[in-house]
Amino acid sequence: MENDLSDYRESYEKGELLLKHISDNPIELFRDWFLEVDTHFNQGETNAMTISTHGLDGYPKSRVVLLKKYTHEGFIFYTNYNSEKGKAILDNPSVCLSFFWPAAERQVIIKGKAEKIAENLSDGYFESRPRGSQLGAIVSNQSEVVKDRAELEHKLKALEKAYEGREIERPSHWGGFIVKPVELEFWQGRPNRLHDRIRYKLEKDFTWKIERLAP
Repeated sequence: MENDLSDYRESYEKGELLLKHISDNPIELFRDWFLEVDTHFNQGETNAMTISTHGLDGYPKSRVVLLKKYTHEGFIFYTNYNSEKGKAILDNPSVCLSFFWPAAERQVIIKGKAEKIAENLSDGYFESRPRGSQLGAIVSNQSEVVKDRAELEHKLKALEKAYEGREIERPSHWGGFIVKPVELEFWQGRPNRLHDRIRYKLEKDFTWKIERLAP
């Protein structure tokens, strides 16, 4: 089977990224881009990001998760610590995050170190989740092989009955990671494939070195 995609082309003309217009702090530029995309380029889940990890099997692996909070310290998401993803992060915390916002012709790539957030922060977010999502975190032994979907649905119904009228506590194997960045690259599509690429690298004195990269 063969499918030639060589004629798939777009001309990127929606923006520019110039050094004279950006902040010295990459988190501030991320905030500005995120808000602009979320407000003016409605594409669904603006907070959807790809996280790449070093797998325990020696292969890198990427998957989409949802960013739930960002601060000057880093980027927070939640997962099952016993999942393939969680185990990979705990074994090797060097990860890469990427956001692709095609409607705005923008991409952000973030290299950083991931670590668990404080338990009380995970508790607070878990309490804010819909009840069905809370139960789902308990039902699913994420990444483990299951016989069929009916097995999961049976477990969910049993838990719904068991927790009827009761508060659902966060399971200890579920919680948040924060990715503390050491490098961020901002990509803005431009005509003729001469895209804008600006990289921020964290220096030893905790300042950010800003460089323009060739496209």
